[in-house]
Amino acid sequence: MASPTLADLRAFIAVAEQRSFRRAADLLGLSRSALSHAVSGLEARLGVQLLHRTTRSVALTEAGERLLAQLYPLLGELERVLHQAGGDGGPLRGRLRINGSEGALRYLLQHLVPAFMARYPGVELDLAAEGRLVDIVAQGFDAGVRLGEALPKDMVAIPLGPELRFIAVAAPAYLRAYPAPRVPDDLAGHRCIRQRLPSGKRYRWEFSQHGQALAVDVPGGLTLDNTQLMTEAAAAGLGIAYVPQPYAEAALARGQLQQVLADWCPPGPGLHLYFPAQRHMPAPLRAFVDLVKGL
Repeated sequence: MASPTLADLRAFIAVAEQRSFRRAADLLGLSRSALSHAVSGLEARLGVQLLHRTTRSVALTEAGERLLAQLYPLLGELERVLHQAGGDGGPLRGRLRINGSEGALRYLLQHLVPAFMARYPGVELDLAAEGRLVDIVAQGFDAGVRLGEALPKDMVAIPLGPELRFIAVAAPAYLRAYPAPRVPDDLAGHRCIRQRLPSGKRYRWEFSQHGQALAVDVPGGLTLDNTQLMTEAAAAGLGIAYVPQPYAEAALARGQLQQVLADWCPPGPGLHLYFPAQRHMPAPLRAFVDLVKGL
C-alpha cells in the first residue's frame, strides 16, 4: 500500500485545526469532496480512524490527536529545511490570515505590511478588522493582533511595538467651560464621551497612580463604539474622551485637544502578534514572525 503523501497530511492537519471540512477546503483551495477523499484515503492507508464526523461537527479521535501532535514538529522542520534549500530569497507562496482590531491593523499597514509584501510578493495577506475578540483558530485565522492585556492565555505572543498609553483628552473650548479634572473622581461632574465595547457593555475608564488602580463608570450623554469618532467628538468640544494616545497625537499637536489627568494615565502593554502555541506554523506566518522580531 502506498505511503501517505505530504498533501494528504496537510489535508488532515487543515481539517483537524479548522474542525470543519468546509473551512479547511476554503483554506486549501480544494473542493470538500476532494478534501474528504484525501482524509479518508489517509485513514485507509494508516488503518485507523482519525476523525469523528457528524453532519454538524468534526472532532479528532485519540489516534488523530496523537498523529497531529507528532506531525507539527516534523512538518515544521521539513518546511525549514526546504526553505533553506531554496535560499533565503526563494519564493514564498500561500496565504496569511490575521485578525485584529481596527487600530491594530492600521499599525500593521503602517509599519509591517509594506515591507512584508515587498519581500514576499507571492503571499496573499488577508487582514480582518473586528472589534470583538474572536477565537482565531476556530475562525480560520493564522494569527491575531491585540493589546497585551486582552490576549488569550494559551497563545504565543510577540510584542509589536512600545507600550501603549490611554489618555483623557478634551478640547480647549470645553476646558474653558468646565474646569479640568484633577483626579478621576472629578469626572463625575463632567460630560464624558463613553465607549461601547463589542460585547455591548460600556467601557469603564481605567486609571492608576502609585499602585492605586481605579475603574470609573463615567457619566455622559454620548456613547460611541469607534475610537477615531471618540477622538473627533472630543476635538469638537462634546466632552472628555479616553483614547489610545496615537489616536489623539495629531489633534494634540494642532492644539485641538489637551490632555487631562496625565498623572493617572501610565503606559500599559502595547500591541502583540499572537498565535497558537501547539499548532504547526505555516511558512507565511513564520516569515511574518521573523519580520516582527527583526524590527
